[in-house]
Amino acid sequence: MPRTTANGSGAFIQPTNLVDQVADYLTQAIIGQRFAPGERLSEVQIARDLGISRAPVREAARLLESRGLLVSKPRKGVFVRALDASELNDIYDMRLCLERHAMERLAASFTDEIEASLRSQVERLCEAASHGDETQRIEEDLAFHRLMIAWTGNRRLLKSFDALSHELRLCIALITKTHEAPDSIADCHHLLLDALKSGDARRCREAVDYHIGVARDYVIKAVAESRT
Repeated sequence: MPRTTANGSGAFIQPTNLVDQVADYLTQAIIGQRFAPGERLSEVQIARDLGISRAPVREAARLLESRGLLVSKPRKGVFVRALDASELNDIYDMRLCLERHAMERLAASFTDEIEASLRSQVERLCEAASHGDETQRIEEDLAFHRLMIAWTGNRRLLKSFDALSHELRLCIALITKTHEAPDSIADCHHLLLDALKSGDARRCREAVDYHIGVARDYVIKAVAESRT
């Protein structure tokens, strides 16, 4: 592995792309539930599985800790974050604030171009669901909501969503199956698009409150049942 000495100390600069690749691998493993909430991660085993040194694994773990996916416990190690009902409520409450505002802004300037873009993303989401690819379905679902916020043109709003999306992946990973069929996925997202197309701010608020509220209730219920 390439090493760059620093002032003769023997320290080296870790290639960023490798750390990012390990972080992506761990993120997908958590989303795919190969690592369960509360499970301790073995730095040595992960490094051995990936055929790399422990340094990039350690740096990737720190990155995921900053994103809220992992938690470090002194003298015990690094664990997959296990969210409780209160934390889940906070995350979804924040998501509601962001998407309510985005829906209201977007409804006032909704165009055929925006509609076509969002409907195309719904199709990608349905395709991932039809193939039974749960990890990709989660990514395409988040991509739809990110695209909706991106179309508002508010970069700070988008930055806030991106910061929250890491924890949202952890929330969604708690559910094995949130929808029974691709058609139901399409239907629930088309309701959002219909509300946007109407230009009615109240209808937009009701649509996004229902859409996110159902997901929140499902996740909290799943967590409660898993701990009884």
